[in-house]
Amino acid sequence: MSTFAAVDVIRTKRDGGRLSDEQIAWVVDAYTHGAVAEEQMSALAMAIFLRGMDAGEISRWTGAMIDSGERLSLEVDRPTVDKHSTGGVGDKITLPLAPLVAACGAAVPQLSGRGLGHTGGTLDKLESIPGWRAELSTAEIMKQLNEVGAVICAATEGLAPADRKLYALRDVTSTVESIPLIASSIMSKKIAEGSAGLVLDVKTGSGAFMKTREQARELARTLVEIGTAHGVATTALLTDMGTPLGNAVGNAVEVAESVEVLKGGGPADVVELTVALAREMLALAGISVDPAEVLASGRAYETWCRMISAQGGDPEAALPKPKHVHVVSAERDGILSTVDAYGVGVAAWRLGAGRARRGDPVQYAAGILCLAKPGAHVTAGQPLLELHTDTPDAVPSALASLDGALTISDTFPTSTSGIVLETIKP
Repeated sequence: MSTFAAVDVIRTKRDGGRLSDEQIAWVVDAYTHGAVAEEQMSALAMAIFLRGMDAGEISRWTGAMIDSGERLSLEVDRPTVDKHSTGGVGDKITLPLAPLVAACGAAVPQLSGRGLGHTGGTLDKLESIPGWRAELSTAEIMKQLNEVGAVICAATEGLAPADRKLYALRDVTSTVESIPLIASSIMSKKIAEGSAGLVLDVKTGSGAFMKTREQARELARTLVEIGTAHGVATTALLTDMGTPLGNAVGNAVEVAESVEVLKGGGPADVVELTVALAREMLALAGISVDPAEVLASGRAYETWCRMISAQGGDPEAALPKPKHVHVVSAERDGILSTVDAYGVGVAAWRLGAGRARRGDPVQYAAGILCLAKPGAHVTAGQPLLELHTDTPDAVPSALASLDGALTISDTFPTSTSGIVLETIKP
């Protein structure tokens, strides 16, 4: 591999130039192995944040991060397909989706993460199930994919180590909101997982990372371009995250709601999005099965039970209950106009459902139950939210984050076209 001076690579991008394939390959490899200092990569990340990257640069940057580690070879006898969400409030969709798609005949290697800030983490939710474990070896992942068809677990250490290092740096250098860096971070891990197909759930709205539809669309298109360039069949859905997804926000409460969906019930919006994503995943896998019928049949719930048991969990065990519950009630009669996703997400985080720093513990019983959705008629004193926590002292700060999050008016909120806003394909 050619050797460059880090300062020259930084200067090229700082001045608005295009990084060559060789420069990108060298700087990512050198940073991964400590030959490029943290302050130098910080400067380059800021230059990318300010100057951007073209499609070719983003694809090569993603490839370099994949090349920094191993790439799983999924030796399974089913078509493989994966899903990734950009994160939201109450977004428990992976939990019912993975066993549903597996029950339809695909193999779903869902390598997931933990929550940080107001967006929850899939692994934190599942760890509220007694005995369930997130850390699996590559051999265990393969065995479970072949025997069950679905696995939800932590990414192995060998996948895209450059991304893990750069992700932490971006967090402390205010360069998180760069679409080239976001897209390459997501796709380097997902492509390294080895799935033949990938469906992306790109969220927009107050509770999402991308607040505007235009930002979300740009990110979705970039993600689809990267996947396509790397030989992975990729589709993206733009979905609404202005209101919490479902009724439950937290850890154990989201697991309970996911089980309701798998048993044929659950909130309509969670069912709608789960089935929509399943249809896209099955289309990429070449499987002609109606996921709505499979969900209603109970077969997805059976796969869920096998998936949880395979990872040491007891799917029939009681989930953690909070030590303290605080009810937020309607202040007047009227129509509930808004339940702001961001405000509810921050409140759940402050109650103990999330973490401020990586490595912080979470409370599995902490979270929020939304007892009414926008458009509902409410009366003064009617319960609207239940705040769950093991630390009552956290309630005042949670209530502060809910200030203005719930609005009651005399008119119905403007109707939308549903939770799925757009579909973006190559």
